[in-house]
Amino acid sequence: MIRLLFYPVKTNIFEKLERLQKTLRTMKRVAIAFSGGVDSAFLVKIAYDVLGANVLAITAVSPTYPKRELRQAEHLAQTIGVPHIIISSEEMKNERFSRNLPNRCYYCKKELFSKIQKIASEKKLDYILDGSTADDTLDYRPGAKALKEMDVRSPLKEVGLTKQEIRELSRSMRLESWDKPASACLASRFPYGVEITRARLKQVEQAEDFLHSLGIRQVRVRYHHELARIEIAKDEFQKIIRYSNDIVKNFKKLGFAYIALDIEGYRTGSLNEVLKA
Repeated sequence: MIRLLFYPVKTNIFEKLERLQKTLRTMKRVAIAFSGGVDSAFLVKIAYDVLGANVLAITAVSPTYPKRELRQAEHLAQTIGVPHIIISSEEMKNERFSRNLPNRCYYCKKELFSKIQKIASEKKLDYILDGSTADDTLDYRPGAKALKEMDVRSPLKEVGLTKQEIRELSRSMRLESWDKPASACLASRFPYGVEITRARLKQVEQAEDFLHSLGIRQVRVRYHHELARIEIAKDEFQKIIRYSNDIVKNFKKLGFAYIALDIEGYRTGSLNEVLKA
């Protein structure tokens, strides 16, 4: 049963929630790609409330996914009570992915959902779902092509829920992921054309982990070979100044020669800006 607290949210959000529940109820048995982020956590929670044990949350691990995200996904799945399994995604074995062309995400999604598709077939699940939202149509998303080809459904997008609305509903439901910073795979830290390797992924992950340890919540370390370009929320810029000596020392140990703060601040998909120029 879904319990909502009172917060000043718009009525039509609850109408969308009701449509989502009705949509999920018709699906009977589902597998959900579960990263542990705000959107997929909300989808898993609603699906589990509607369908119970007929929901299987599936989380992938690979060098492109931060280990901290896996820990959070495991915790959230346990809190919700949903059946949860962890699989290995092997997109790094695909040269078309590691070469990091603009359609890189297509090959990543193809790899991930091929494995989920196999599990869903073995367990006789009726649908495969992902946590794409109405906002995901606003940015360059080559992975959406793979989802369409593989008949993956995106119920949050289907009912028109935006990321902000999902946060508001998650808060009303006391879902602890409601204010979790936006997350994305580590491959998104590399400009198109810059090869993605295990060593570089680890370098970026360790740099971001260090910034998180300083209490900085929303972090992206964009990899530009010897230069690390840090994107954080503007209201946290003072933390970079305060800990600048420690950051420089740590990042240089990791192999970066230059460390820069992007004064435009954190924004989603900043490496796609060159495609729009």
